[in-house]
Amino acid sequence: MDKLVKGSPEIVSYKEWSWEDLMACILSPLAYFNGLAGVALLFLNQWTGWVLTINALALGAAMFYIIDPKLSRLSSDFEKKQKEYLEELDRMIEWENNSNQ
Repeated sequence: MDKLVKGSPEIVSYKEWSWEDLMACILSPLAYFNGLAGVALLFLNQWTGWVLTINALALGAAMFYIIDPKLSRLSSDFEKKQKEYLEELDRMIEWENNSNQ
């Protein structure tokens, strides 16, 4: 369970597929199917609908817990690159404005 802790050193690179991605790809359709079937069975007033819906919520929470650290790192890296790009773009625009005057 230590591998799932946020900020764990096991999460090395977001550019490569890892077990987190595999688990998210497996859990995602299972959670979707359980949610879809669970809600349909709830409308039919079946007790199995409750079981499937609760299972869908648990699978969704597990998927979030597993993949969130990797997505957070990806997001922060993207924000850094975006900030650098916008600063460079501002410098280019200022240079063009200064050269046109």
